[in-house]
Amino acid sequence: MHKNEGITDYTEQRKKVARLYKYALTNRISVRDALAQYPADCEDETIIASWHALCHLEADEDIRAKDELYRNEQDEFLNFIAETLIKGDSLPENIIKEYLPYHPESLISGTTRVRSVINKLKRFLCC
Repeated sequence: MHKNEGITDYTEQRKKVARLYKYALTNRISVRDALAQYPADCEDETIIASWHALCHLEADEDIRAKDELYRNEQDEFLNFIAETLIKGDSLPENIIKEYLPYHPESLISGTTRVRSVINKLKRFLCC
């Protein structure tokens, strides 16, 4: 059982996050701004996993610039997440599990220091 099952309906928060995704993917807002606008103190594993996936978008900027295939695959993955969230649905279990190791470093709140998380991700991905 997930920690968020039966506690709260996260549909509206997921839809808000989907809009932030779309804005970030279409460059209407920066990824950093999208991350800073995530629902504060949310315990929904889907929203937390989507936050980490968006952090990876920011951290992978150099790779994306050099590797078109990687960029396209990452964009497709992030669009899938956005489409799932816009329906208010939970992400598939395999995606949530993929980001579980990062959950302790989730800094979703109004006082988030997104840059520090991005730097941690860069160090993790580079080593």
